[in-house]
Amino acid sequence: MMTKKTISASRASLILFLCQMITALEVPLDLSQPPTITQQSPKDYIVDPRENIVIQCEAKGKPPPSFSWTRNGTHFDIDKDARVTVKPNSGTLVINIMNGGKAEAYEGVYQCTARNERGAAISNNIVIRPSRSPLWTKEKVEPKHVREGDPLVLHCSPPVGLPPPIIFWMDNSFQRLPQNERVSQGLNGDLYFSNVKPEDTREDYICYARFNHTQTIQQKQPISVKVFSMDSLNETISANLSDTGFYGAKPLTERRPTLLTPVGSTSNKVELRGNVLLLECIAEGLPTPVIRWIKEGGELPINRTFFENFKKTLKIIEVSEADSGKYKCVARNPLGSTHHTITVTVKAAPYWITAPRNLVLSPGEDGTLICRANGNPKPNISWLTNGVPIAIAPEDPSRKVDGDTIIFSDVQERSSAVYQCNASNEYGYLLANAFVNVLAEPPRILTPANKLYQIIANNPALLDCAFFGSPVPEIEWFKGVKGSILHGDLYVFHDNGTLEIPVAQKDSTGTYTCVARNKLGKVQNEVHLEVKDPTMIIKQPEYKIIQKGGQVSFECTIKHDRTLMPTITWLKDNGELPVDERFIIHKDSLAIMNVTDKDDGTYTCVANTTLDSVSASAVLTVVDRPDPPFDLELTDQLERSIQLSWIPGYDNNSPITNFVIEYEDGMREPGVWHYQTEVHGTQTTVQLKLSPYVNYSFRVIAVNEIGRSQPSEASEQYLTKAAKPDENPSGVQGIGSEPDNLVIIWEPLKGFQSNGPGLQYKVSWRQKDVGDEWTSVIVANVSKYIVSGTPTFVPYEIKVQALNDLGYAPEPAEVIGHSGEDLPMVAPGNVQVHIVNSTLAKVHWDPVPLKTVRGHLQGYRIYYWKVQSLSKRRRRHVEKKILTFSGNKTHGMLPGLEPYSSYKLNVRVVNGKGEGPASPDKLFKTPEGVPSSPSFLKISNPTLDSLTLEWGPPTHPNGVLIAYTLKFQPINSTHELGPLIEIRIPANETSLILSNLNYSTRYKFYFYAQTSVGSGSQITEEAVTIMDEGKLAMASRQVDIATQGWFIGLMCAVALLILILLIVCFIRRNKGGKYPVKEKEDAHADPEIQPMKEDDGTFGEYRSLESDAEDHKPLKKGSRTPSDRTVKKEDSDDSLVDYGEGVNGQFNEDGSFIGQYSGKKEKEPAEGNESSEAPSPVNAMNSFV
Repeated sequence: MMTKKTISASRASLILFLCQMITALEVPLDLSQPPTITQQSPKDYIVDPRENIVIQCEAKGKPPPSFSWTRNGTHFDIDKDARVTVKPNSGTLVINIMNGGKAEAYEGVYQCTARNERGAAISNNIVIRPSRSPLWTKEKVEPKHVREGDPLVLHCSPPVGLPPPIIFWMDNSFQRLPQNERVSQGLNGDLYFSNVKPEDTREDYICYARFNHTQTIQQKQPISVKVFSMDSLNETISANLSDTGFYGAKPLTERRPTLLTPVGSTSNKVELRGNVLLLECIAEGLPTPVIRWIKEGGELPINRTFFENFKKTLKIIEVSEADSGKYKCVARNPLGSTHHTITVTVKAAPYWITAPRNLVLSPGEDGTLICRANGNPKPNISWLTNGVPIAIAPEDPSRKVDGDTIIFSDVQERSSAVYQCNASNEYGYLLANAFVNVLAEPPRILTPANKLYQIIANNPALLDCAFFGSPVPEIEWFKGVKGSILHGDLYVFHDNGTLEIPVAQKDSTGTYTCVARNKLGKVQNEVHLEVKDPTMIIKQPEYKIIQKGGQVSFECTIKHDRTLMPTITWLKDNGELPVDERFIIHKDSLAIMNVTDKDDGTYTCVANTTLDSVSASAVLTVVDRPDPPFDLELTDQLERSIQLSWIPGYDNNSPITNFVIEYEDGMREPGVWHYQTEVHGTQTTVQLKLSPYVNYSFRVIAVNEIGRSQPSEASEQYLTKAAKPDENPSGVQGIGSEPDNLVIIWEPLKGFQSNGPGLQYKVSWRQKDVGDEWTSVIVANVSKYIVSGTPTFVPYEIKVQALNDLGYAPEPAEVIGHSGEDLPMVAPGNVQVHIVNSTLAKVHWDPVPLKTVRGHLQGYRIYYWKVQSLSKRRRRHVEKKILTFSGNKTHGMLPGLEPYSSYKLNVRVVNGKGEGPASPDKLFKTPEGVPSSPSFLKISNPTLDSLTLEWGPPTHPNGVLIAYTLKFQPINSTHELGPLIEIRIPANETSLILSNLNYSTRYKFYFYAQTSVGSGSQITEEAVTIMDEGKLAMASRQVDIATQGWFIGLMCAVALLILILLIVCFIRRNKGGKYPVKEKEDAHADPEIQPMKEDDGTFGEYRSLESDAEDHKPLKKGSRTPSDRTVKKEDSDDSLVDYGEGVNGQFNEDGSFIGQYSGKKEKEPAEGNESSEAPSPVNAMNSFV
């Protein structure tokens, strides 16, 4: 938020206007004028009797006035009283009573008169009274004996003082007695009890009266109050009386309200206009009544009505006649109500409507003095001249009295005088002096010449032209040296000569001339106005929320007129910043380091110049974890529940979201706190469920968005009674660790789940479905019991019951367990293998009888291993693999087999103890598959028209190789592919010389092997034939020619032409045109080639030659190959991952696995003897031969 002050625009204009208006009526002191009272003592003047009495009376006039005094209506001869002196050049009286004088001797009504040759002015009647602070009269104060619940009034009755004392009640220790709705002090100083309680008993109820004028405090004798409770009163009566028919004091009885003050049902109150109206109602009753105020037939005035003394006092400030009426107070409690009506009448001492003002006239002029006042009752208006009633004053033919107005016609110099207007009624009076001064004076301007006014733009500008003259001069304003007279809506001309520019702008700056003229002359004065740019805060501080201990910064950037020097001040909560080194003020910001909760508040940036002030504020909210709760209280204590209540700590500006309740078991785990429950942050009471035989303590933690508070102090301890267990152990199981035992295990009860001392367990078991009786044993607080000598793997019924010293838990549930397992006895039979494809086989077997499993059937397990590869005719290391099939399955799939290989397998049944015997080994063979890629492809011995290719057989032939296939095609300098040529090569070959190739040409080769099943994965490579020697010689001759001068000149001309073309291309490009190279690329783009990101790090993809379309895909970039021009493919292993999930591959119909091999598509520099990707100009030409 931002506020702006521009030297109080409207307030400044009003104050300046009023001040200048007064100045315009002031007669310069160098001119003759009647006296004017400038200072006097108040009408009702209470003086301190221990100090000198000073009665003020100051006046001005020309010639200087003389002073005289009256006392009680008669002349007060100052010279006859040595204690009375008059201050020099003043009428102020000083009465010396410090040296033995008595103030009482000078009580009375004083009036001062100031007189010169042009008239006399008089002061108000000043009533002098010394203040009084009398002592309390001696009295015997009787002790007060009151029955509990009865009302009581302790009377103060202070001595009458001047002014009246301030009353308050305290004890012997000078501590104020607490007051509330039940006990309060009335306006008369008495102490009222609506009903008494035993705690009201005390011996030092003391009423004090403070007299401010004499700065003294008087004390009443202490009052003793004894309150008898009903119980103690009955005990006293029964101890002293033997009458069996007397039953003692009546019990405490509730009663409806009655008023202690005021008495009766109605009363009247008179108050004067402008004073404070105080109405009071104090009631007694049980329970304590509450008070409500209403105004009959109207509403209580808004913004002027206040309730005090626990709503027993109605206060209305600045009362007016409109506040007259009937006010009703209503006292109410649950048993009923009572009321009192106060009729308020507002009277008024006289107050001014129009007070008479000094009148300056030139000879022959007319004028009026007006004196208008109002009051209730209406005041009487009377006139005096020079202190004498006008009826008996010397006659003046130029004046005429008409009620509250005196009319002057054709005045002359002798008409100068001071007139007094007196307006009075029964509640007071008003007295005003106003002179009539007859002068003939040419104009004079009282405002200093060349005065400079500075104002902020868009605010009013008030240019002063204080003047005097008689007759009253006319005022005109001009702007500039040769400016015309100012007029119109842009300006406001005040009667006191002030020129107002309501909205000053920058072009309002300049020199303004004020001209004053009357019939006796003319005078002028220049003033200067400068209009400044306003100061603005262009970056205001913003609302901040910061955690305690952090740091925060508020920005405040200002813009201001360059001729003004601003100062920036920071305030906190409209006061100065704390004196603390944590507050760091920079040029445009305020930083607060290590924020504390005391830093919470509103921070204001104030930018001040000599002309204006702007401010902007922002609130800093310091948040933190809550303060811990306190005052934990346990109530409603039962065997299995209790109520916990607490008082929340301060939330540190972040609302509490929830409370966490924790408990401590002081018997078993002292000092260890456990989570009990949590409730919403608005809740401060919770009903907690308890367990028997626990010594509970509780604590509460408050939680808000910032975090958790420190734990509260622990509550008092509460020990619950012991009881039988409520529950039995959980997790009961029966399993065997050996073939001839049964191990019974369970989760033991924890901590207070035992419900009492002596926790044990009753373990019971019997074999299922054989009709045996339960066998039971009681064990200590353990979690396992072993039953020995059991048959192998038979079912048992089991139960575990908790018990303690007070009895058993409820009957437990039965569970089924089994005694120990043994290894299976027989192997699966009739094992059959069905070949699905070259890498996948399906196995079938007959299940074993369940009785022979001798345990929980977990499944069947197949062991299989490769005996040898049929293509290599050699044995390899035997690596057995295992596949387990859960449950009672009778078949399973074997994935990941190698084609054209011999395998063996057997099957075993599995239970919890282990595996049974293996079935006889079963031999099976996999059929042929497609081969892997050749192990390498090497291209060497490049000539003009031939290349030598060498290769290695596939690492995994997966069958009998029948041939190799070679495909190749040329690549020109733009990476476009030529026609594809295919050659079939016998399987026993390992090299090939390709002839009839083009010289200096790059070729791409695709090479793969074949079995009877099909073609395998391909391997690719690129190579280049060498350049023709004749072409090299021609290129050399071209170089020789290039050294000739004529050729150099020709090339320079060509270079200049190319430069011009490049400039034209550059201009076209900036205008959005395409490069020619780009157009060529767009024209020859292959739609089957997908662009690659330069930074994705992937390799170019070489796929199987499955279609002619794929064979003719262009290779845009060379592949990265080893320096020996070989490409190897890693051998695959026998892992089952090849058949599992998460592998980017698929099975062919024959079960073989098809993988994807990728090469990097980025262009690489040439290695070994191969040529560069970017061929020379000669190569480029040769590629198109």
